[in-house]
Amino acid sequence: MSDVHFGLDTFGDVPEDDAGRPLSHAAAIRQVVDEAVLADETGVDVIALGEHHRPEYSISTPETVLAGIATRTSRIRLSSGVTVLSSDDPVRVFQRFATVDALSDGRAEVILGRGSFTESFPLFGYDLSDYDALFEEKLDLFVRLLDEKPVTWQGKHRPSLEDADVYPKTDSGRLTTWVGVGGSPQSVIRTAHHGLPLMLAIIGGPPQRFAPYLDLYRRAAAQFGTTAHPVGMHSPGFVADTDEQAREVFWPRYRVIRDRIGALRGWAPIRREEYDHEIEHGSLYIGSPETVARKIAAAVADLGVGRFDLIYSSGSQPASARLRAVELYGTKVIPMVRDLLSEAK
Repeated sequence: MSDVHFGLDTFGDVPEDDAGRPLSHAAAIRQVVDEAVLADETGVDVIALGEHHRPEYSISTPETVLAGIATRTSRIRLSSGVTVLSSDDPVRVFQRFATVDALSDGRAEVILGRGSFTESFPLFGYDLSDYDALFEEKLDLFVRLLDEKPVTWQGKHRPSLEDADVYPKTDSGRLTTWVGVGGSPQSVIRTAHHGLPLMLAIIGGPPQRFAPYLDLYRRAAAQFGTTAHPVGMHSPGFVADTDEQAREVFWPRYRVIRDRIGALRGWAPIRREEYDHEIEHGSLYIGSPETVARKIAAAVADLGVGRFDLIYSSGSQPASARLRAVELYGTKVIPMVRDLLSEAK
């Protein structure tokens, strides 16, 4: 499994400085750019930036930040993680990412999703009752745009197109496009129907419970006659020099954001016992480089995925600790995982 790729994901969580003071949104965005540059230098394959419209996060337009990163990096792939297509316009999304692709000399990709957070819907004037229909329709249009030929299209939630040619074109002739899925079988089948790569958000519980989704994706692609691409997964975690340091830096700030979001979704406050259990047996990849590498290697091997992305910020972890986490992931974790996977062949 030497062809497995490894990425880092963030929503641009607003971090603290070393004195415990929150950075401004502007400083938090610049922090993400610095982290991406370090990831590029240390061998990380992909940096993926997610879209949010909440005060805890600094990134609302991933492609804008990716464009900035493009000018300061040379090899790392630049992705969204995810772009909420339901509350955006497919033509503009294509144009923006095709522009990032030009700036980065072909390194751009987009991960499209329905959005587990819904703040963008009222913000941009969409009705949440159309949650599923919006994504279905807009994904259909986006897939047609990927051919980079004139498009004639008609739908309910967006004005129709008549022989419309969209610019800029990419040098490769096709923008790399994934669909992010959080656990809906219907979404897995839809992704297979369109012949797009699948990115699974595995944020809780044993990762092995997602094995049926990979099987469903492959079976559906075979039935549709489309391509079953290597599947990706992303999960939260944090790397520090020791297990104890990683757990203690991550926990208090993770608890705050987890309970704040959980209150909106009807979840009970998280207990420390649950947190520790999720590290030991679930989908939190937290610890020293060796601990995190062994857990990633096990998940990759068990599921047979072709890409693993670590969501390395979940709360206001200090900016300096985040930079160290990125450095350790690139210089130690990824090489260890590759060695472990090679040994297991």
